Amino acid sequence: MNLSGFVEAAAVFEAARKRKQAELLQRGQALRADPAKPGAALQKRFWKDVSVKETPEGLQVHLDSRPVRTGGRNVLTLPPSKRPLATAIALEWDHLISAQQALKQHYVPLTSLTSRAIDIKNADAQNNRKIRDEMVQSLMRYLATDTLLCWAPEKNIHQGLEGSDIRETGGKSLRQRQIEAAKPILDHLTTHVWPGVEVVPILGEESIMPKPQPEMTREIVKGWISGLSPWELAGLERAVLASKSLCVAARLVVEWSEEFANTRQAVGEKNRRFGIVDAAEAASVEVRWQTGMWGEVEDTHDVEKEDMRRQLGSVVLLVSGM
Repeated sequence: MNLSGFVEAAAVFEAARKRKQAELLQRGQALRADPAKPGAALQKRFWKDVSVKETPEGLQVHLDSRPVRTGGRNVLTLPPSKRPLATAIALEWDHLISAQQALKQHYVPLTSLTSRAIDIKNADAQNNRKIRDEMVQSLMRYLATDTLLCWAPEKNIHQGLEGSDIRETGGKSLRQRQIEAAKPILDHLTTHVWPGVEVVPILGEESIMPKPQPEMTREIVKGWISGLSPWELAGLERAVLASKSLCVAARLVVEWSEEFANTRQAVGEKNRRFGIVDAAEAASVEVRWQTGMWGEVEDTHDVEKEDMRRQLGSVVLLVSGM
């Protein structure tokens, strides 16, 4: 076969392949749209418009005329002060292309977070403390392994190679960088949130054995968490899971929560500088140190960094008011 014949045969083969592919695609779409198929109703969006409605109970997000509900089947109702949150939830639903997407939390992170807060609120109203007590117990475990308090040993096995520590950049060790990140957060917490409480580093300068927090510290922090409103408690939980730090999460919640407005006024609005980026960086000092030394893994470190900021941003929206 000469060259022109080969090219012609290849073109015929490619055209046949594309026709077959188009047929398979059409067949798949027909199967997905088949109303007799289980779950077919979830494959398409059953609402046209999404809106925020003011009701006597509060703000609700409506899909046409139907209100969005929580996982516990309660109507998702927000206080009037949380209109930015309600608007953001409406945008989440407006971007969905199928009802099936709403079943996956990563498509509706604000809805799932708000649902968590509302379910806590309804459980509290029924004097059911099971959800709250389980959350408090779970969150307290993070205090024993708090990322903000796990400082690297000052000396390490690499020190002395060619007269330098390969973990030093800018003349500061990793431990010094971690202390610099932790100090302003701990100063704020032990002055304005948990006054007089002693929060100690988990690891000593030359030790890898964890050190527990004083019993008094644990009791005060536990009491503080137990007394949070449903919105702050749900926000704290997500911030802790994202940052692996109870201290960073508490600092962020207090900074933006409408429940702690008096605390901010006592500190002074000019000092209100702790935001999403600050929280994310404080929780990832060691990761940033390591990537600064050895470089980032593409589609891993960069994705994890943005995901943490996304989750912390959802906490700010949940707890703030207007």
